[in-house]
Amino acid sequence: MDPLTIIITAPLAAAGLVAVIPGNYRFLIRVVALLATLVSAAVAIWVFAAFEPGASGLQFETKSVWVKSLGIGYRVGLDGVNVGLVLMGALVAFAAACVSRDITEREKEYYLLLLLMAGGILGAFLSCDMFAFYFFHELALVPTFLMIGIWGRGEDRVYATYQITLYLSFGALLVLVGLIALYVQCGAQTFDMVELQQQVAQTPVPASAQRWMFPLLMFGFGILASLWPFHSWAPAGYAAAPTGVAMLHAAVIKKFGLLGLVRVALPLLPDGAREWVPVMGALAVGNLLYGGWVAMRQTDLNRLLGYSSVAHMGFAFLGLASLTILGVTGAVVVMIAHGFLSGLSFALSGYLRRVAGTTQMERMGGLLDKVPFIGALLVMAMLAGCGVPGFANFVGELLVLFGAWEVNKTWVVLAAWAGLVVGAVYTLRAVRTILHGPLRTKLAAAADPAGAWHRSAYAALVVVLLLFGVAPGLLTARIKPNAKAVLGAAAKRIEMKAAGENGRNPAGAVAAGSVGVRQ
Repeated sequence: MDPLTIIITAPLAAAGLVAVIPGNYRFLIRVVALLATLVSAAVAIWVFAAFEPGASGLQFETKSVWVKSLGIGYRVGLDGVNVGLVLMGALVAFAAACVSRDITEREKEYYLLLLLMAGGILGAFLSCDMFAFYFFHELALVPTFLMIGIWGRGEDRVYATYQITLYLSFGALLVLVGLIALYVQCGAQTFDMVELQQQVAQTPVPASAQRWMFPLLMFGFGILASLWPFHSWAPAGYAAAPTGVAMLHAAVIKKFGLLGLVRVALPLLPDGAREWVPVMGALAVGNLLYGGWVAMRQTDLNRLLGYSSVAHMGFAFLGLASLTILGVTGAVVVMIAHGFLSGLSFALSGYLRRVAGTTQMERMGGLLDKVPFIGALLVMAMLAGCGVPGFANFVGELLVLFGAWEVNKTWVVLAAWAGLVVGAVYTLRAVRTILHGPLRTKLAAAADPAGAWHRSAYAALVVVLLLFGVAPGLLTARIKPNAKAVLGAAAKRIEMKAAGENGRNPAGAVAAGSVGVRQ
């Protein structure tokens, strides 16, 4: 079996195995989940290390036909865009399984759904077929609604469940309509993304059709990735979700929307992108400003992390809206770095809830003396969240700002202020409230996780954040060639359109087209 199929099928096969294990075999069920996610993580690390940054085309590719008459097939492969996302998704899935020890009711059902989530999103990241891409995402998304409703926390969990269901179902419906329209307009009788790109290069989709198809995908994928102002489902959902679910959804599943824009919308609908990316850029700044401002008002740690996650998505959308190689490269780095950071942050929040009995920050205090390991990691996570150098988040945000500078300087100024100043306010306030000050009497028995195994999930996420922060070339060298490929197709179409608008003025055409290829 090829390594990419192993990454996908290990958690899915484990879910099938868990389904037939009697529910009272709790230890065995947990071991199966841990081993399956560990296998996926180990293979993901291997393929990331074996990936050749300068090679063209897909690597570790596997292809087979499912429904020939409709052009639906199983095609998985790695390129610079998804190789880091697969690594991130597999590691966060393993960490989510590790920190789910607090689930004591219906453990069999919980781990079965958790494994389906892990397998579904890894399948979506690896799929090069639009039908499989959408199918695997839905396979990962549906368990989220169930898990928040059954194992969720707080009085608002039912409301949060309905809200996240309605928002994400509507976003997925818009995406589905957009994908079907793209399939029909291309006339290629295939859902294969590689073949569709080749088809569009020869016979572009009419510009008039692109103008209404691109916003369908932009807003559909945008809702799935909490694009402002369609973001309100995210903080409420994460606050109500159990720890493992919050980790997987905030860190991993949310990236599907951004990946869809990179994989489908930008390369296949370049004229539509040219018309609509200014709107995307403005909404991205809304993510940064609104998410940061509201995060400053939060007293619940999970809600603070939820609004912080919304704000960080603004950097990714801004990088894509720049239509520059630096911007798109930075957006992918932000996606990967935010995945590790969000997974770590919600894991730490879950542990603090376990020892303190609450996520209300004012009910904590002085915990650094009692939980120095968790406290130190929380400080590092908060510093990474406000863009401190040395972490991968800084690299991605800096590339996005440089990429967007030549396109719209106002966006960059507002984004930098929101990310550096506003982000620092709410993250440092959280550190001060939770870790410093007098220790509350009821927290006197709090302690760090016992043993290296229990600490490994937290430590692994921090190590990768630091690794990619100190050696960002491990990511950027892999991403940049594919960012060129995505924007190369878009830049050619934009330049051709600009040439038509500028008549015989080649200088004007080159100036307009250079937006898509500027370094």
